[in-house]
Amino acid sequence: MTSPATPPSEPAPPSGPWGSAATLSPRQITRVSVGVAVVLIALKAFALGASGSVSILASLADSSLDLIASLATFYAVRWAAAPADAQHRFGHGKGEAMAALVQAGLVFASAAFIGWEALQRIFDPRPVVGGGWAVGVVVISILVTAGLVWLQTRSLKASGSVAVAGDRAHYAADLGASIVVLIGVISGTFLSAPGLDAAAGLVVAVWLFWGAFGVLKGAGDQLLDREVSDADRVALTTAVLSDPRIGGVHQLRTRLSGDRLMAQMHVDLDRTLSFEAAHDIVVEAETRVKAAFPNADVLIHADPRGPARAAVPATPPPSA
Repeated sequence: MTSPATPPSEPAPPSGPWGSAATLSPRQITRVSVGVAVVLIALKAFALGASGSVSILASLADSSLDLIASLATFYAVRWAAAPADAQHRFGHGKGEAMAALVQAGLVFASAAFIGWEALQRIFDPRPVVGGGWAVGVVVISILVTAGLVWLQTRSLKASGSVAVAGDRAHYAADLGASIVVLIGVISGTFLSAPGLDAAAGLVVAVWLFWGAFGVLKGAGDQLLDREVSDADRVALTTAVLSDPRIGGVHQLRTRLSGDRLMAQMHVDLDRTLSFEAAHDIVVEAETRVKAAFPNADVLIHADPRGPARAAVPATPPPSA
């Protein structure tokens, strides 16, 4: 988990074609992502009609799922950012992971369809016509997708949004897949090798399957409350133990909920401290953790350090 600076809830739109600082909030970047998906679908549908390329078909199917995935991310980011309520006391952060599960299922289905179509074309090759249009569309798609991935990278560094990270990973895979598609279209058009076009479609299917597996794993880690990385756990305990009055940390438990770090732990304090002093030390420790992890939700329990006191027997109830 990255520890970004706390971003504003909705910064002013950057100036210039990509913005002066080229940094968009998660909400803004999801709007851009949806717009890019719509443009790519229109371009690839035109190229498919002009060429009949199975590589273009594969890329069009992928872009169609990109639109669904981008819409899911669009709404998930907004729902996950909603404050905690009576029904969701820990917030709505896992809504992003739920959206990722939907994305993974769609991509798996797309990979199966594209792979089946590519295998059929390998055994029954069809010529690629209108390849010049297809090549032009794929080149434009690569440029547009590269611009979106760059914007998403800048937004991710500023926000640490899990949803943006998943969307960026998906479009980064699309960027590589588009290069494979370009090779396939060029092979089928200018080298008179339609079998290579079908093989390129098969490569895209495998690529999509692998990308979907990564999305599924990331979503599963959040939904199953997987611990954060060892590096983050070390950073968290280091922040707590920077106060010499805290003797140790134990029973540390962490998980992620969207871009929020949920952490619980026990700390050892001198048993002679007053209740108010112990409380102040714990609050200061929580503040240091939130400085390192701005989206953290921290709960610290103070344990008295030193010899354990003898158990006090319960007072028997008065006789009737």
